[in-house]
Amino acid sequence: MTAAAKKIFNRIKRQTGKAVGDFDLIEEGDRIAVGLSGGKDSYTLLHVLEALRKKAPVKFDLIAVNIDPGFPGYHKQLIEQHLQQHHFNYRMVTTDSSQIIKEKLRPGTSYCAFCARLRRGNLYDQATQLDCNKIALGHHLDDFIETLLLNQFYGGSLAAMAAKLLADNSQHVVIRPLVYVEETAIEEFSRLQKFPIIPCSCPIIGAVDQKRQQMKQLVKNLTREIPEIRNSMISAIGNVQPRYLLDQKLTKQDKAIIQRNT
Repeated sequence: MTAAAKKIFNRIKRQTGKAVGDFDLIEEGDRIAVGLSGGKDSYTLLHVLEALRKKAPVKFDLIAVNIDPGFPGYHKQLIEQHLQQHHFNYRMVTTDSSQIIKEKLRPGTSYCAFCARLRRGNLYDQATQLDCNKIALGHHLDDFIETLLLNQFYGGSLAAMAAKLLADNSQHVVIRPLVYVEETAIEEFSRLQKFPIIPCSCPIIGAVDQKRQQMKQLVKNLTREIPEIRNSMISAIGNVQPRYLLDQKLTKQDKAIIQRNT
């Protein structure tokens, strides 16, 4: 690793370690399935968690899990070569998701959302087979902020992501250790390390999530005037003051408390 790569890696590692401590993401005896898509985020996550594992005061295991959706041209062999080169424990899984999407996608349904649900289900199944109690995903700080803005602007809700939550199957805990890491740091580290980035090769790979891109550009524009806006927004997600929001359930709760005290 070059000096430049090491410097940025150490910063990412510190931020990840802080997230692990702040949210109790990793505990003694954990067996963690790391979702490895072949993108910059998941490669970075895997390498950082491995570095933390080697020096952590608690013992835990990592297993990289790659889910091949079955799209033609998905060069998963490059991912496997990387995993072997760096001596990671891993499992490569081939699925028929592409065929399922082709047969069952209903008109008006999001192609990417349906694909993501299938991938998530396959990842849960593999975590069960591998006896993993946790699943680590590579969502970073910018993902959290953009999701917050998307939900506010388009969904009418005040919600983002959780650094730690019970999975949909109620059997595993999903963790997002890169919550404090900005995307630009991951991009730079990935470039310096020359990770073999593998696109999913889906038939609409050229399609862009325009709404998310709008949120990304909005934050980028605001950063020019407010350099610390990303740190401020990620802090805001963890500094919720429900009494000063318009949640009617809370208003009713306050009313009930007043009635009890009068």
